[in-house]
Amino acid sequence: MRILALDTTTGSGSVALLEDTRLLAEINAASPSTHSSRLLRSVDYLLKRNSLEIREIDGFAVAAGPGSFTGIRIGLSTIKAFAFASRKSVAPVSSLAALAMKLQETQGRLFCPMIDAKKGEVFAALFELQGRSLKAVIKEGAYGPDALLARLPAHRVIHFIGTGVEVYKEKILAYLKDKARLSSRSLFIGFEVGLIGDEILRKGKGVSAEALEPLYYRKSQAEDKK
Repeated sequence: MRILALDTTTGSGSVALLEDTRLLAEINAASPSTHSSRLLRSVDYLLKRNSLEIREIDGFAVAAGPGSFTGIRIGLSTIKAFAFASRKSVAPVSSLAALAMKLQETQGRLFCPMIDAKKGEVFAALFELQGRSLKAVIKEGAYGPDALLARLPAHRVIHFIGTGVEVYKEKILAYLKDKARLSSRSLFIGFEVGLIGDEILRKGKGVSAEALEPLYYRKSQAEDKK
């Protein structure tokens, strides 16, 4: 199965092309202000480098959120256009789950992805590795950092990753002390979005372009003003 996967939920945007969970090519760029201008060029480049056309893609995967409202809209509108034109299914993937997947090689059991949500909040969750699967111990959502950290099991080692980790590093260490492990891995998750998306699509749980919805977890600034 060939999958085109993309993530524009944060400044670390990426586009990946996979075939049967094998990464064929990936483009990463830390440039939040240029997601809209570079995204189609990146997709076009990946397809041409692999002598493929968009109609030869079997399915799509997209990080549907949480993250930047503008970034999410850019990613979803792009994938919707591809999926609508090709009538192929889309796997909506949580950006938090994709970040947690990057930590599975750490030998850890508990993973806490944290995305800076601004306004003194983080988008976060706590995942536990059970076999080869990730189970949400604390569900995904928007949290005040203190409220989230107070709920974590302070007696266990927890691995953290995401833009929120640097912002709230001191708080994390104050709560978890020597049990905190702060990841230095890159935050590009196009490949991980593709891996999770592959599993979703193989299980027949993909959605149509019309049914694709974002994962916001809180109102946008524009909605708050209303």
